[in-house]
Amino acid sequence: MVKENESPAEPVNEHASRSTWGSPLEFVFSCLNYAIGLGNIWRFPYLCYSNGGGAFLLAYFIMLILMGTPIFLLELLIGQYSGLGPEKVFKHIAPIFSGLGYCCLMVIFLITIYYMVIVAWTSFYFFASFTLDLGYGRCDNDFNSIGCYSASSEANCHENETWYKRNCTLTAKLCKDLGMDSAVNRTFCRKGSEDISINTVINRTLASSEYFRDYVLGIGDSTWENFGTIKWEILGCLFFSWTVCYLAVLKGVKTSGKAVYFTVSFPYVILTALVIQGVILPGASDGILLYLKPDWEKLLKIDVWAAAASQTFYSFGIACGSLITLASYNRFTNNCLRDAVVVSATNAFTSVYAGFAIFSMLGFLANEMGLPVDEVADDGPGLAFIAYPEAILRLPGSTAWSLVFFFMLFILGLGTQFAGVEAISCCILDKWHHLRKYRSYVNLAICFTCFILAIPMCFSGGIYLFTLMEWNTASWAIMLIGFGEVIAISWLYGCLQFLHHMHDMEMSMRRFFRGYWWLSWVVITPATLLGIFVFQMVYYSPASYEDYVFPLWADAIGWMIGISTLLPFFILGFHVIFKRKYIGIDLFRHTKHWKAQSSAALEKIRPSKLSEKTLPA
Repeated sequence: MVKENESPAEPVNEHASRSTWGSPLEFVFSCLNYAIGLGNIWRFPYLCYSNGGGAFLLAYFIMLILMGTPIFLLELLIGQYSGLGPEKVFKHIAPIFSGLGYCCLMVIFLITIYYMVIVAWTSFYFFASFTLDLGYGRCDNDFNSIGCYSASSEANCHENETWYKRNCTLTAKLCKDLGMDSAVNRTFCRKGSEDISINTVINRTLASSEYFRDYVLGIGDSTWENFGTIKWEILGCLFFSWTVCYLAVLKGVKTSGKAVYFTVSFPYVILTALVIQGVILPGASDGILLYLKPDWEKLLKIDVWAAAASQTFYSFGIACGSLITLASYNRFTNNCLRDAVVVSATNAFTSVYAGFAIFSMLGFLANEMGLPVDEVADDGPGLAFIAYPEAILRLPGSTAWSLVFFFMLFILGLGTQFAGVEAISCCILDKWHHLRKYRSYVNLAICFTCFILAIPMCFSGGIYLFTLMEWNTASWAIMLIGFGEVIAISWLYGCLQFLHHMHDMEMSMRRFFRGYWWLSWVVITPATLLGIFVFQMVYYSPASYEDYVFPLWADAIGWMIGISTLLPFFILGFHVIFKRKYIGIDLFRHTKHWKAQSSAALEKIRPSKLSEKTLPA
């Protein structure tokens, strides 16, 4: 619950009529709700699978320490101290960085567009689960290939040749279609006196994989040149998802703050059931071993480190402006240092925990299909929509579990969207104060615009546009934005002065930790960000989906998408220079408008604790 600041006697200013969190706990849960989402449950597992399992896990934790947590805390402190959104914060810290906040908003705007498509997929699965016979576990659909493999259909098949001939019709039919005499077991056919592995004759694909690729997405033979037809079911789910999101953010944090207690805690119940189910299956240990054991040769590849850095930004939601926005609603003396540590630890735990559910199931499926774990499924955005459904099919009462699980994914995705919409809304309302009384209409316009722009991703070839946007927004471009944030605070404004503001906000820490944050913000984090970006550029590879490498012109569009997130920095930077309001060194110094979020906040702190530079100019 939040309260509106009522101060009719005061003139309108940057802080007037801004909402505040009802309690510190509500803010923590909102940060958890934003940071813990589909990035942990959906994106982390498939990046981990495609980048060597344990090697990626190790790289991720290193990136978490070097970049993730320092930038996460930095953004919370910026927002809480100033009480402003990202578009105003950086122009007050250093006028030359006036466009940096808008870069953050461009990133969150683009992510908000394509991220809701994932939410639409989850709602599709949710509605499709209202049946006792879950379609994603069958191989008798019109779209299934000859090599389709259904683990659920084979669950009662015994290692007995007579039993296979009589009861395991899928395997027996496949062997017959392949010109064999009979089925020996789930992975071998017999021809004459010779037993032949099915995997040497045909590529077997999971029923859940074909369901996602050929039914949900309807990819078929679509390419960039042949984009296919619109998937009306996905379009309907997208509209439904945006409608629910709008109702949740109708009045800003006043309504979204009330939903976070449920949306944060509920997913852990479902994940725990899937983890328990996964680890008890035969072959699960093989998948978990791939997950936890680093492949040291993989660690020498820049792609692994770039993916780990990208996932850190994605799962924490840093350099997107949303965290600054959420923290700007805090009370001045809230202990956001504690909040940052709690949210960072919980975020990392959730990603790792979700990985156990995915990799234990992959190990089981590899055991069933007679394949190595790293070949059992295609890596990519669809992995979570393959492995999780396979786990659900093994649970008693799978229909009920399917409904609950995809409802969980739905609310996780919406939880992240709340903060994205709020960041964009905050930018508009802070820019044009008179629109604050029309907040609900502003949010409606944001949701409707994002819905319209996401419609191309509802076509058969929409997954290619989705991949292109994800490839270029949550990757190299966001590294430069994060680098700019750290440089603006630690080098231009002054890291020691910023650390002193933490003392002003009643956050005390030991000298060792002050030194750690200083070293991180001044040296380690910017050096890591710049290093990852340089290596990404040197070893850049064009976007692709599965085995389809995008054409050069499509990759050029991706580059333009990435560059568009950086354009505000240069455009507004040149505008500030040519306007000549700030000249020379003043372009790199904080302005008189950079101060604590309100005079009321300052009065609550003992004057002796304030530095002269925190007082309003």
